[in-house]
Amino acid sequence: MYLPKQFEAPNRDVTLEVMRAHNFATVTSTQSDGLPLASHVPVVVENAGDQVLLRFHLARANPHAAVLLETLATSMIAFMGPHAYMSPAVYPDLRRVPTWNYIAVHAYGKPTEVVGNEKKDALLKSLIALHEPAYAQQWRELDEPYQATMLGAIVAFEMPVTRLESKFKLNQHRKEAHAAMKASYASGSPDEKALAHWMERLGL
Repeated sequence: MYLPKQFEAPNRDVTLEVMRAHNFATVTSTQSDGLPLASHVPVVVENAGDQVLLRFHLARANPHAAVLLETLATSMIAFMGPHAYMSPAVYPDLRRVPTWNYIAVHAYGKPTEVVGNEKKDALLKSLIALHEPAYAQQWRELDEPYQATMLGAIVAFEMPVTRLESKFKLNQHRKEAHAAMKASYASGSPDEKALAHWMERLGL
């Protein structure tokens, strides 16, 4: 990721917050022919001390699953936070151009397979707990053959993060526009309001 110094995240805690709030992420890997392969998946973000662990699953029929199982190559998981257009109208100087503000996180590591239905079931329950806790009981009450079929149809992975890049592009280098930009974003779309909120939190 192109990451100028002024756009770096202030600390890892806010990076993890973005990853958890926007956990429908894009897993990108390289195939043996050198071509990229991407899949879009919900990700469980765990933090244990200095180690960030990402857990996700793919349909067994997805060719991406086979690539990960065969190569165990380094992959990148991208999390896209709020983003929005920014008009040059916020600048007092007319010699400015439009831009796009956004928050994004790239996590790198080598995914390894999570083996066994019990561990795969734990991953699914983690996702259920995040997105629909009330469904947990219904899942538990489904008959075992059906659960086994569903678990057999997925391949689960966990990826210890070896490198984490986090970009908060909020026009930090143009402070003369911040007041007008926040005012515009604060009355705009949900993404624009989220960016205004982050500007307040980061003291911009």
